[in-house]
Amino acid sequence: MKFSEMTDENLLALYEDVRQQVELDKQTRGEFRFAGEGVMQHAQLLRKEMDRRQLQYSPIDLDS
Repeated sequence: MKFSEMTDENLLALYEDVRQQVELDKQTRGEFRFAGEGVMQHAQLLRKEMDRRQLQYSPIDLDS
């Protein structure tokens, strides 16, 4: 998937989905796993493109 070809809105929506997966992981206290390593790598690529476009987004909080 080429992030550079996506609209700002779609890029932000994908990133928000990942952020919500991490929040769900924190709420289940490890009982379930929604955001694995692959998802986090995907989020890093999304974040790089959003930074390049200077978009505003909520950071992913990995702390419990």
